[in-house]
Amino acid sequence: MGKRPRRVLHTRLWHRGLSVLASTTLYRLAAVMPSAVSQNPTLGSLTSNFPLTFPTPTPTTHPDLVSTKDLHREEDLLRNPFSFRHWWTAIQNVKEASAAEQKAEGPSDLTPEVAALLGPLSSPAARKSLQRQVYLYEAALTQFPTSFKLWKSYLQTRMSFVLGRLVMKKKAGGRKKFPEMREALEDEQEDLEQWEGGLDGIVGWEEWRLLIATFERALMWLPRMPRIWLLYLSIFNHPFCPAQVSHTHARRTYDRALRTLPPSLHGRIWARYLLWAEAKGGATTVAIYRRYLAVDPTVTERYTAILLAPSNPDPRPLEAAKLLLSLARKAARGEYTSPEGKSPYQLLTEFLDVVEQHAEEVGMDVPDTIDSNAKIAQAAADEEAASQQPAEQASLDGKLIRFAGPAVTTSNGKSVAPYDEDEDARSPRKLNVEDIVRKDGLEVYKDQAGRLWTGLATYWIKRGEFDRAKHTFERGLASVLTIRDFTQIFDAYAEFSESLISALMESLANPDEDEDEEDVKETEQELDAKMKEFEELMDRRPFLVNDVLLRRNPNDVQEWEKRVALWGDNDEKVAETYTQALATVNPRRATANFHRLYINFAKFYEEGGTKGEAEADLDSARKILDKATKVNFKTVDELAEVWCEWAEMEIRHENYDEAIRVMQRAAVVPKNTKVNYFDHTLPVQARLFKSLKLWSFYVDLEESLGTVESTKAVYDKILDLRIANAQIIVNYASFLEENKYYEESFKVYERGTELFTYPVSFEIWNIYLAKFVKRYGGSKIERTRDLFEQALEKCPPKHCKPIFLMYATFEEEHGLAKRAMSIYDRATNAVADEDKFEIFTIYIAKATSNYGLPATRPIYERALEVLPDRQTAEMCLRFAAMERKLGEIDRARAIYAHASQFCDPRVHPKFWQEWNNFEIETGSEDTFREMLRIKRSVQAQFNTEASYLAAQMATKQNGQETEAEATPADPMAAAERQAQAAGGWQGTCVRVGEAEHKRQGRGSGGTASRGAGQRGRDSHIGRRDLIACLASMEKHPSYGALSPYLPKYPKAAGALFQTYNDLQLAQQWTDLEIIELPGCSRCALRGRRPNTVTESLSTDWIRTTFQELGGPPHVYLAINTEDSSIVYYKISPGIVKPPL
Repeated sequence: MGKRPRRVLHTRLWHRGLSVLASTTLYRLAAVMPSAVSQNPTLGSLTSNFPLTFPTPTPTTHPDLVSTKDLHREEDLLRNPFSFRHWWTAIQNVKEASAAEQKAEGPSDLTPEVAALLGPLSSPAARKSLQRQVYLYEAALTQFPTSFKLWKSYLQTRMSFVLGRLVMKKKAGGRKKFPEMREALEDEQEDLEQWEGGLDGIVGWEEWRLLIATFERALMWLPRMPRIWLLYLSIFNHPFCPAQVSHTHARRTYDRALRTLPPSLHGRIWARYLLWAEAKGGATTVAIYRRYLAVDPTVTERYTAILLAPSNPDPRPLEAAKLLLSLARKAARGEYTSPEGKSPYQLLTEFLDVVEQHAEEVGMDVPDTIDSNAKIAQAAADEEAASQQPAEQASLDGKLIRFAGPAVTTSNGKSVAPYDEDEDARSPRKLNVEDIVRKDGLEVYKDQAGRLWTGLATYWIKRGEFDRAKHTFERGLASVLTIRDFTQIFDAYAEFSESLISALMESLANPDEDEDEEDVKETEQELDAKMKEFEELMDRRPFLVNDVLLRRNPNDVQEWEKRVALWGDNDEKVAETYTQALATVNPRRATANFHRLYINFAKFYEEGGTKGEAEADLDSARKILDKATKVNFKTVDELAEVWCEWAEMEIRHENYDEAIRVMQRAAVVPKNTKVNYFDHTLPVQARLFKSLKLWSFYVDLEESLGTVESTKAVYDKILDLRIANAQIIVNYASFLEENKYYEESFKVYERGTELFTYPVSFEIWNIYLAKFVKRYGGSKIERTRDLFEQALEKCPPKHCKPIFLMYATFEEEHGLAKRAMSIYDRATNAVADEDKFEIFTIYIAKATSNYGLPATRPIYERALEVLPDRQTAEMCLRFAAMERKLGEIDRARAIYAHASQFCDPRVHPKFWQEWNNFEIETGSEDTFREMLRIKRSVQAQFNTEASYLAAQMATKQNGQETEAEATPADPMAAAERQAQAAGGWQGTCVRVGEAEHKRQGRGSGGTASRGAGQRGRDSHIGRRDLIACLASMEKHPSYGALSPYLPKYPKAAGALFQTYNDLQLAQQWTDLEIIELPGCSRCALRGRRPNTVTESLSTDWIRTTFQELGGPPHVYLAINTEDSSIVYYKISPGIVKPPL
């Protein structure tokens, strides 16, 4: 209610001014501002143009604001003062008119420097436009003081005259509604306003001040409008913003915005606030970022980068290091996730980088570090001691209970970490870098020890503490577990030593003037010491590498052996290393050949050191080996080898009795022999008596040094323990045989055959039977036969062939031939299928030599019944050859016919060639034709699948689809179906040599009359020539595919086949195939000539065409009797059945 009278009074005064203006319509007052266009304007002359908008321009104070053209607008606004549309229209019209006036205004006579200072208000038209628009906006706001649209337009208009033209950036896509602060800062940085021009903050200070006052008035009416706040705050990012408002006033304005707006809108304010703080730098940045980090720590990494930026005049490395350390610890605990996707280790390495680069500012010096380490160690010891004390129950008169302990969870479920001064960025106390690297680095990231140790050493180098750096390098080399970390530390250590030596050498080369001889001497001594240390470091490298590998796996036997080799001739160190290795390695976890350490250590004493210069110490070697026999190795073989090496050592020093006593100790058999050799829960000493390696060495030792009886006793123990293998059996029998104990050796063989089954028993029987036959020959035939029968009793088929052959040989040499034949006969049934052919071959050979060829017929016949198909053909060839020797041609032919069913002509050409030669030599035309017929049928039988696939290909080439059939189609039926589909045709076999093809329109009368002459010429082909022709035909590559379709008569088949090849070779015809014509007993060629299909072919032309090729004068063709054309259809390469 208090605002309305004031608004009415203001309106009345405004109306009165308009009435005065109306009474003086023709009065025009051009307000001339003070001149600012002189050639050398002063600051005072420029600032005298301002302020333009205070007091608020009105027609009373500025009569030139309203002209006669504006009377209609003013009257309209007087009539409708509460119509927002009228006010908005009037304002837009004035804006357009002012813009047109500014464009129409001529070029300014101001210098570029002066124009740049005045910015958008450099021209009188622009200044007048500002006053007119301010006049209308202010009048409108008296009516609508809470209109956001009006205030926003007014503020943007005032900003355009003061800040300059806003440059709009192109944006790709929209922004997230509630982005993370890191993304919000990046987006805000890209979207930050930029202006062209602008009023200088010194020259136009009054206008800048009035613009800020206008914003304050707007916020008084609309305090919770974020867009107005953002417009207001954008002023402070302008490069021409006056210093009076761009620091303290701007910071307070940001603070007021945060206090006024709701928390949901704070993100938009903070993004600009942080960017503004970064631009200001110094304490302002620190204070503002600290405030924000208390609420949201996600931008801590950005803050640390700002603190360490080279452009920062006041870097704060200690604060940055503490912040990074805090982030690394929180990330390791899972309480912080880096917005940039950094791992906890990466954050720790960034902390380490800061420590290395700012060692003096961040870390403690050596005395403080030592004191801090001592306090930390004391605190840890006290805590350990307190944890070991018995806990007391709570009581009224007891001791006070200490409540310090782990963090307690709060109401939100998260534990509050205790205060740590190392993470307090505001604390000035420096960091104990050694403790931090140990606790937060080396104990957590053990696989990155190399980087952490080198970083800590670099920190001490940067502080100039070279002794501490060297100590750090040494500690690192003595603690790392991988070669990668070792290499990293060693290389840094070597580089540090080299740089230190280089610096000392340079100091000696270029001494200072104030240095005396004593200082130079000290420098030389220090240089000598550093050189010696560097050489020692290089010499120690192999040992340091070996230390790393042994720390990684102290049970690595091979690395201990390498360490022994590194000491070379230093016997003291070698013995010390062996002793350390044997005390360190766990036998159950050791790598392979742990027993070799004991053996090599014993040899070291046995040989008198590495060079052998000392006296052999057998007592020490025996003590080591005796100690080794009590070690629980991983395998029994290792313990057995220790005993064997001990015995060998005694043998080398000719202590033979001692060697046997050693093996007797090792081979003691316990009372309970029912021990599982592979039971690893038992110690190896309890399973040693079943070690074949131990007993083999023992029995060899007895054979060499002992008596026959002692050796036999050892062998008998091996057999009693049932640990013998076939080699032991053979060795035992051979030993007895060498010592003339033949029967006992045979008993050993028999025990071996009882102990083992096939196939091991087979090897023993082979040796046993050969030895027995050699020993007794034919003196003990029945016993020998019993042994052979016993060997064959359980022998599997794949192993019995050698025994049968040995058995038969024995009978031939010492027994009966008839019995030998019966053994061969038994072998043909007993041996495996793959051995039967060989057995039959031997059987037939033996029968031939003993009884003659006729006696082998039953054997051949039985072989053909028993042998597999692939071997039957070969046996048939031999059978037929035998019959030919006996003159039984018909029987041989029958055998060939029987074998043909197993022989594919493409796979077994040898068989068919032999049969072919047989028929040429002994057969007739009929038998040869029968052979060809059989061959075609066999070819067809084996060609079933190939023919079917070829027919399918032909069908596809003709564009026809056929149904798949399980069996191939009949060629005759296919030709009939083809003829019926073509409308019917009759094929006849015409001899071109007898009659020419009918031309179109001629009759077919003369065809048969010329047949006699051709038949006469056919008779000139003799029997032997025909057989030779057919023989060459069979060798042709195309014969295999043609043979099923050739005529049954040899003459016709030969002519037809020769014609087919001639036509193809001469390239006179294409798409040739052989078919069987309906109603005709022969097959014919069907094809076409490339030039025409209706050309008449004379006998002379046929002869001329085939004269060079030597073709016969008779050619079989299939002729279409309706139009005298040669009937054909296209097929794929090769001869296949016709498609349906």
